[in-house]
Amino acid sequence: MKSQKLKYIFNSVVLLFIIVYPFLMNMSGYWMTLLVMMTIYGITAVALNIMIGYGGQISIGHAGFLMIGSYSVAIIADRFELPFVITLLLAGIITAFVGLIISFSAVRLKGHFLAVVTLGFGISVPVIALNWTSLTNGYSGMLVTRPAILSELSLYYFIVGCTVLFLWFMYNILHSSFGRAFISIRESEIAAQSSGINTTFYKTLMFVISSFFTGMAGGLYAYWIGFVGPTDFPVTISFLLLAMIVVGGMHSFYGPIFGAVLFSIIPHFTDEFMGITNIVIGLILVIIILFRPEGLVTIVDWFKMNKTMEKADTISKERGS
Repeated sequence: MKSQKLKYIFNSVVLLFIIVYPFLMNMSGYWMTLLVMMTIYGITAVALNIMIGYGGQISIGHAGFLMIGSYSVAIIADRFELPFVITLLLAGIITAFVGLIISFSAVRLKGHFLAVVTLGFGISVPVIALNWTSLTNGYSGMLVTRPAILSELSLYYFIVGCTVLFLWFMYNILHSSFGRAFISIRESEIAAQSSGINTTFYKTLMFVISSFFTGMAGGLYAYWIGFVGPTDFPVTISFLLLAMIVVGGMHSFYGPIFGAVLFSIIPHFTDEFMGITNIVIGLILVIIILFRPEGLVTIVDWFKMNKTMEKADTISKERGS
């Protein structure tokens, strides 16, 4: 009960900080963009973790889903006069449909075979965006007009609201019977089948849910940046997302969010030095794998364990005296 109360207080404080953040930063577009990118990567990292951390299915192509979501918003907004909320939802549905198609072959694979298939997908999407000029404008990219009813501040709050909503949906999915089925497949696919779980269906569902929310994150990116190009989401972004999950903690819902925040902040301090960003990210990844293989989120558990042990020692000393 106490831990739940602390979690509620922590979430409330974080949400309050995000709400007042633009005013603390004097409405700076740079600082608002920094936090928006944290939210976009946070959504994507949690969506990817549905497959990797909870389902045990390796994917190295989620940058492709981000690009499909962002281009879907750009194309629909350019050619159809639809409300921006409908446009964003359609971007998620289109991306989920692509995820469904990919899953037809991917669900029959596992381990490094699945990783290679998803990597190939992640590499191919930017190439398609670059060469399908009639649809994507090729090298020129596409401008995305910000919804007329939203100012920059209103759009910021809209993205924050969407982030909270998407994370809430994914949290409830992972703590439902679907989440338990995903975990059982991760632990042992054979045992899951023996228990009557349709592994093909649930592995497909992982792809669809993960790609849907990733596509929505890509759509939010398109609206905020106002431009989508074929070089926005290279395959290196897929590796960065994987690093976020590993560093944050892939067997935790909050771990990927911690990783997304950390790896969104690092470039702010390192980009002025050529090549330092990748070195710092690599060093952090190596250190975490060596000393905290379960991720940064376990530090909280470590503090709790130490506190419990101290309390037990105090009780035993009092009884001994």
